[in-house]
Amino acid sequence: MRPQLVIVGAGPRGTGLLERIAANAPELYADTGLDIHLVDPHPPGGGRIWRQAQSPLLWMNSHAEDVTMFTDDTVAMDGPVREGPTLHEWAGLDGGTFADRQLQGRYLRHVYERALAELPEGITVHHHPRRALRVSGPRDGRQQVWLAGRSRPLLADLVILTLGHLDAELDDEQTALAAHAREHGLVHLPPDFTADTDLSPLRPGEPVLVRGFGLAFVDLMVLLTEGRGGRYEGDTYLPSGQEPVLYVGSRRGVPYHSKIGYEWTGDRPPLPRFFGPAEVEELLARPAGLDFRRDVWPLVEKELGFAHYHRLFTAHAGRTAMAWADFEEKYAAAAGPAEMRALVAAAVPDPADRLDLGALDRPLEGVRYASHEAFQEGLRGYVENDLIRRHDLSHSADLGVFLGLLSVYGQMVRLGSTGSWWHGFFSYLASGPPGPRLRQMLALSRAGLLRFVGADMTVRAEDGVFRAASPTVPGFSVEARALVEARLPDPTVGRARDSLLRELHADGAAENPEGLLRVDRGDGRVLDTAGRPHPRRFALGPYTDARTSGAFTRPRTGGPAFRQNDATVRAALGMLRSLAGRAAA
Repeated sequence: MRPQLVIVGAGPRGTGLLERIAANAPELYADTGLDIHLVDPHPPGGGRIWRQAQSPLLWMNSHAEDVTMFTDDTVAMDGPVREGPTLHEWAGLDGGTFADRQLQGRYLRHVYERALAELPEGITVHHHPRRALRVSGPRDGRQQVWLAGRSRPLLADLVILTLGHLDAELDDEQTALAAHAREHGLVHLPPDFTADTDLSPLRPGEPVLVRGFGLAFVDLMVLLTEGRGGRYEGDTYLPSGQEPVLYVGSRRGVPYHSKIGYEWTGDRPPLPRFFGPAEVEELLARPAGLDFRRDVWPLVEKELGFAHYHRLFTAHAGRTAMAWADFEEKYAAAAGPAEMRALVAAAVPDPADRLDLGALDRPLEGVRYASHEAFQEGLRGYVENDLIRRHDLSHSADLGVFLGLLSVYGQMVRLGSTGSWWHGFFSYLASGPPGPRLRQMLALSRAGLLRFVGADMTVRAEDGVFRAASPTVPGFSVEARALVEARLPDPTVGRARDSLLRELHADGAAENPEGLLRVDRGDGRVLDTAGRPHPRRFALGPYTDARTSGAFTRPRTGGPAFRQNDATVRAALGMLRSLAGRAAA
């Protein structure tokens, strides 16, 4: 029989694998037949999250020029570069456009169809629009991939799981909240992909508690306002009367930072500088393992500071009191936080020009307001200032930090999982909403349809309602008959609703302390509890401990996911070629 490869998941990651197979097969798999079985109930290309069948009101949170599915010479990989159009080039859009997700779905479908067209003769792709239920089979033999609605499995020489974001069983807190909702006839919407959530139980005019202030909240806000017939005239929102009143809070109590709205000019910071491949290798070589705060964060903090001050000194030298060459030398030699603070204080006179990552992470830490209304005004001012800063080139040191974050994330992938805090911090600073979405938040706040609760928001289920409070406004609380958890489910193996992952874990696949599937950092093979890589099973995506910031990326930023795709495909093609050779012999 011809060798058989099963890829479970046909979204951007599965599509990226097909692109890499088309690129690498002429070198690694020439003149050998191969059947690729692509398993996903959703259409190939966009998959579930980026499918074309969703509301046109939902946008991407990246400029169209910052979205590509194709490699370039900045990707550190062994396979060949196959360049292709960015989203804005393919769609003929202005590069600064925030495209809707339907258009991104069409772009991903184009990438998928191009990959099919570029596959060498003898490699055939079969799409199975079904769910994969489990994978079975011996370590040293063919695998069986069982599909919903089929009594016989697909036989596979190798299996690659690219499952993307998954539904999860409720944790203890969510289970208790759901039980309270059932008992008292309330509405409880647990973590979910917002476009898949039934929002019809959220009734017009009624208060709704929302926990989460990131991108899932932005989608919720859009669907419950414009999605219900409201519209904007300039900075004013004109309601339809069908909107609920959203009371939103989170750990930080503020929305993610706006996307930066200006172009880069001048020299880029030479990254990596303090957190690059050599530092990663040294960290990985430590026999006692790693502690993120002790071992990794100081390097990250120094790298981000370097990116910030490089831009400040080279583009805004008038706001500094030292030559860049002198500052750089002393910055590199600074031994600890106290020495670093003294150097920065001497070289950067205005505290507003200094980088304070702690204050960025928790802007409401220790802040108290005398009343709920005073906090509404205060947070509107915070959002307005963020919009001004993120669209003002005089604050372009922020863009230096953004580039530093991208560089750091590329190195983090090689370390494996470093806990959930880093991923959230990265998203909060570097992957926030488009500026227009924050302006819409301001308009909804002024219209009284969006109310801010504060930082460290708590939700209690009591007295037949849900009640929310925050230390930001001492003594204030709000009650409602509806609660929405505006975030994606945690991508843990133990609580995955997907039976495939649960069965994989039961069959010996290991999870890390955060509950993510352990995989080989080199090629993505699934590890067992003894640390052995499975010879026939691979996994890539947010549920693994080698998660990246996304399956597509900005052009010319190294593309960690592209690097992973290439390494996995080259390993898989080598194994398949070896298996085909043994079968022929």
